[in-house]
Amino acid sequence: MKNENLVPKVRFKGFSDPWEQRKLGELFNERKEKSSQGELLSVTINSGIVKFDTLDRKNNSSADKSNYRVVRYGDIAYNSMRMWQGASGLSMYNGIVSPAYTVITPRTNTDAGFMAVNFKRKSMIQVFQRNSQGLTSDTWNLKFPVLKNIRISIPKITEQQIITELFTVINNLIAANEDKLEQLKTLKKLMMQKIFSQEWRFKGFTDPWEQRKLQQIAKVFDGTHQTPEYVSNGVPFVSVENIKTLKTNKYISNNAFQNNFKIFPQKGDIFMTRIGNIGSVNIVENNKDLAYYVSLALIRPEHIRTQYLAQYISSQNGQRQLWRRTLHVAFPKKINKNEISKINIFYPDNVEQEKIGSLIIKSDHLIAANEDKLNQLKKLKKYLMQNMFV
Repeated sequence: MKNENLVPKVRFKGFSDPWEQRKLGELFNERKEKSSQGELLSVTINSGIVKFDTLDRKNNSSADKSNYRVVRYGDIAYNSMRMWQGASGLSMYNGIVSPAYTVITPRTNTDAGFMAVNFKRKSMIQVFQRNSQGLTSDTWNLKFPVLKNIRISIPKITEQQIITELFTVINNLIAANEDKLEQLKTLKKLMMQKIFSQEWRFKGFTDPWEQRKLQQIAKVFDGTHQTPEYVSNGVPFVSVENIKTLKTNKYISNNAFQNNFKIFPQKGDIFMTRIGNIGSVNIVENNKDLAYYVSLALIRPEHIRTQYLAQYISSQNGQRQLWRRTLHVAFPKKINKNEISKINIFYPDNVEQEKIGSLIIKSDHLIAANEDKLNQLKKLKKYLMQNMFV
């Protein structure tokens, strides 16, 4: 039974031996070398060790860096006062770090990449928290003399290296997808700016766009200002948090809906948040009986294409108009039905509306597909971190 506890649930073919229990002091030495010379590095919770000049933060490091610790490629450095939060990482650089950090270097038969992943696991972070010393979380610290006595389970070096290779591939895929997703969002933002400023037009369209008040081309409904009571079943309750999916596990009674909400959303209606992220919209794709929250407005297009109107409200110009109408309102910013109704909508003829709406929706679908892929990769990594280690 004891050996069964030292075998991970997920394992590469060809490995069957139980993992060994070892003290971290048997696997690492502390690097005590100091220097004032070298590139300044920083240890982050989410990104591990990075070059400090890539961070968007003020350099508060001491002018006298004589006590700064040397970090070599392949070392692991961690923030002694934040190890219980996961502030550690494998260094891909040579440089120096603040004296607040501890630097450890792997011994023979210890793969630093494997250990760096292991240190980020939730169960290991909990171990680091239990072993951190100090009266409060603000003063907790984990120096090497304590760290070296922590016992962990570890396989032979060959299995360590294969696990490192797997997580290197996954991490690279995640980083590449994060970069691609950011580029797609930047492209969509630029596209919307150029299209709604009329700087970019589809071939064959040259007529100037018309301008109307929103109330001339759509009906606008306001939400209730009463906080509803939730019931176990009834009318689904749409709030800011679930505006994107329209999925919720909260319900209000039918009586409350009829008395306070009054409007049953229809296919093609637009929900719009009106607190905080002003102008964020979502379109009701199906006929559903939905309640909507005090912080939501509902727009029902009548003389304009739904997809075009939704994208226009989300555009820089649409949001700028909404924001101007909240300048006189105390924080948190709110806009009501009358203010929403008065915003100016610039729109082309129906054919160009369709083309614009379709183009932006395609970009949204592309972004959503990449977000889904990124989330799947992160879920896979989380699963493997939970099941490939002991």
